[in-house]
Amino acid sequence: MSKITAEHLQRTACVYVRQSTPDQLVHNLESQRRQYGLADRARQLGWTTVEIIDDDLGRSGGGVARPGFERLLAAICDRRVGAVFAIEASRLARNGRDWHTLIEFCGLVGAILVDEDGIYDPRHPNDRLLLGMKGTMSELELSLFRQRSQEALRQMARRGDLVLGVAAGYLKVGRGRIEKDPDQRVQQAIQLVFTKFAEFRSARQVHIWIRDEGIEIARQIAAGRGVRRRVALAALQHRAQHPDQSHLCRRLCVRTHDEPDQRDGRPQARSSWRAPADR
Repeated sequence: MSKITAEHLQRTACVYVRQSTPDQLVHNLESQRRQYGLADRARQLGWTTVEIIDDDLGRSGGGVARPGFERLLAAICDRRVGAVFAIEASRLARNGRDWHTLIEFCGLVGAILVDEDGIYDPRHPNDRLLLGMKGTMSELELSLFRQRSQEALRQMARRGDLVLGVAAGYLKVGRGRIEKDPDQRVQQAIQLVFTKFAEFRSARQVHIWIRDEGIEIARQIAAGRGVRRRVALAALQHRAQHPDQSHLCRRLCVRTHDEPDQRDGRPQARSSWRAPADR
C-alpha cells in the first residue's frame, strides 16, 4: 500500500535545501545538484506543486537560527505541505529538538517525509521509530565532528603549531608562517610603542601619551586585514610583555565546545589549560 495518498498530492511538496558553510556553497556543488534534484523526484511521484526552500544555504543545522526551517514548520502547521523532501536527515536538522519538532508537526497534520532512501509517515509507529533513529544518528555525527576537530586543535597546541590569531604588525603568510607587515606605517607605529615603553617604563604612561597625541595603532580584523584605531591599555600591555608578538601558544587554553567561553581577557589558572606550551 502506497504511503502517498491523494490528500498528500493535493498539497505542496517542500524540498528543503541546506549546506552548512559558505565554503560548501562554493566547493561542494554536487551536493547542491542532488538536493535541488529532489524537485524532479517530487514531480515524478505525482506532485504538481513543488516549492524549494533554500533560505538556509550556508547555515549550520546544529541549533542556530534558520529562517528557511522556520518557514517550513509554519507551512506544515498551516496544512499546506503534503511532503517534506530532503536528501537525508542531517539536512533538515542536526539537533534532536528541531528534528522531533518536525516529526511531531508532520504527524499532526498528516504530512510525510521523503529522503533518498524511502518514504516515511510519522503516524506509523515503525516509520516514526526509524525517523527517530535517523535524527539521533545525525546529531551524534555532528558531535563526532566537533570532537575530532577539538582533538586536532589540542594536538597542534601540544606541538606549539596552533596559531589562534596574528598580532598587530604581523601577517600570516602560508601555513604556520608569520612575518612583519610590509606597511612601513604599521612598522613605525609598533616600533614607537616599544621606544616609548623603554623611555617611560610603564605601559600605562605609554597609553596616556599615545592617547594624548592622537596616535592610532593598527589592529588585526577578519581575514588578516588591519584597521587603525586607538589602542587599548590591555593590548598595549600585551605588546610590552610579549615583543615577539607571535601568539604561538604562549599561554594557550583550548576549550571544548560545551565549556564556558572566556572572553573577558582575564588570565585562566594553569590547571585549566588543556595544552599549555611556553615557546
